[in-house]
Formats: sequence, structure tokens, C-alpha cells
Amino acid sequence: MNHSIYSADRTTHLKIVVVALVAGIAVAGFGITARTTSDEGYTQTAKVLKAGKPVAITSAETSTVR
Repeated sequence: MNHSIYSADRTTHLKIVVVALVAGIAVAGFGITARTTSDEGYTQTAKVLKAGKPVAITSAETSTVR
């Protein structure tokens, strides 16, 4: 038995490719089925903020309303 990939015959290369494809399909299938399907806890609602009166902040202790 030769343990080198360089001197392997054609069927050995084919077996390696087939095993890699099957493993890739298995990982992709697992990834697709593992995602969550219910989005009930992840919904976002938009909050509307209304602008108030403009305020200018200065270095003094008081703020000026314009």
C-alpha cells in the first residue's frame, strides 16, 4: 500500500473526490437545517422620536433655549 497521493492511481483519486463531495454536501445540509425558522423573538420595531425645542449647550451651568 502506497501512502503518497502523488503516486496514487485513478480510482484512489476518484474516491477522495467523492468523499470530499459527500462531506461538503453533509456540512451544507446541516448548516441549512440548523438555522432557526421562528423569528418571533428577533423582530424589531421602529421607534419614532419627535424633535423637541432646540437647545444650545454651553460650558456654563445653564443651557440656553433658542
